[in-house]
Amino acid sequence: MSTMEQNDAQMTDTLKPPFKVQVDKKQVPLSPIVSGGWQWVVKKSLVRKYAWKRAADIVISIMAMLMLLPFCLVVAVAIRLTSHGPVIYCQERVGLNRRFTNRRRNGSKIEIGDRRNGDRRNQSHFGKPFVMYKFRTMIEDAERDYPVWAEDNDPRITPVGRILRKFRIDEIPQFVNVLLGDMSIVGPRPERSFFISECKDNLPGLLLRLCVKPGISGLAQVELGYTSTVEQLQDKIKWDLQYIECVTPWTDLKILAKTLLVVLAAKGT
Repeated sequence: MSTMEQNDAQMTDTLKPPFKVQVDKKQVPLSPIVSGGWQWVVKKSLVRKYAWKRAADIVISIMAMLMLLPFCLVVAVAIRLTSHGPVIYCQERVGLNRRFTNRRRNGSKIEIGDRRNGDRRNQSHFGKPFVMYKFRTMIEDAERDYPVWAEDNDPRITPVGRILRKFRIDEIPQFVNVLLGDMSIVGPRPERSFFISECKDNLPGLLLRLCVKPGISGLAQVELGYTSTVEQLQDKIKWDLQYIECVTPWTDLKILAKTLLVVLAAKGT
């Protein structure tokens, strides 16, 4: 057995359900829904046809941007008048890991741990890096020293920004990311490479989220909201893997409906 095959077998055995991760020296079940191991989850998510999803992304994004343009102008003026800094906040996030799809087309095994083959430019990012757009909700240079997750009652959030986050208005510019092909309307929320590097060893399922495009909203997002701790990220992985396993047009429609309810109820943070 080659070294590559040994690594693949070891990874499969390690992540056979129930998935468990090490958090604060305790073994915690990760996801009971992936009954065939990590390769089964990735394979099942990749064999589906995503033409319908991309078409829906384009149509919904164009309609949303046209309908929300006047409202966005009002938001931009409010941000500009109440705090220093740009209206649009740009931040690098990690998107689709194309090595999953490339290796499927080439007929080779999908191996998260193998770095010898594949695009070395993207290895430090674990997926395709892209610039995500948001309405700025924090003070300028809020992360001058190092990346920090936003928390409840975070002092860095501006008064206007608190309202934008509560109604998820700050996410509207991401429709541009959807049109550019970096994101989808529905999918796991994109994370930063810094946090992926910090958490990937204790949260094996974190890298599996990268086998689909990240989304403006997602199953984990509507169920749990924003992430501010490793424990919360662990819970979100469960919901994200469940979405990857059973993504359909009907599933996306239900998530969009629930997203609308979350927005109307002001359940953002």
